[in-house]
Amino acid sequence: MALSEKMLMSGEHNILTTRTHVKALFLPFVVLLVAAFAGSFGAAQAGDAGDGYVRWAIIAVALVVLVWFSVVPFLRWYLWTYTLTNRRVVEQRGILTRHGRVIPLSRINDVSYEKNLNDRILRSGTLIVHNAADEEGMTLDDIPSVEKFHRLISDLVFEVQNQNDD
Repeated sequence: MALSEKMLMSGEHNILTTRTHVKALFLPFVVLLVAAFAGSFGAAQAGDAGDGYVRWAIIAVALVVLVWFSVVPFLRWYLWTYTLTNRRVVEQRGILTRHGRVIPLSRINDVSYEKNLNDRILRSGTLIVHNAADEEGMTLDDIPSVEKFHRLISDLVFEVQNQNDD
């Protein structure tokens, strides 16, 4: 889900769009499996007790757990994107209310990344982008192929700085 055309400036184009590593969906997936199993097992065991109200109550509870702990985290993951264009880095997030942060490439001072052991195994990491403003930099957590993103953003920053020096 790249940055839409209406949000791009003239002469700007998308280079790379990514989101947090899929490992963020591990726990919601486990909850999905457990809630589906427990809900269906509980509904089958309840049978027609209480004119079927017990079964429907179990199914309702299982559905609420599924939506709250599986569907909502999936939507949050799917709609939280990091986009690199030839002019800026854009973070967009939110399900109902969208939030975003933009750092122009010309304002970036430093780009670094961190990888712990499980990040190295899963080929992900945290990218930290520091800008020239007084506010703290942008932290992009659990980015897949963080070295590639780091290399792309560094190359673009050097390119922009060389254009500004000329």
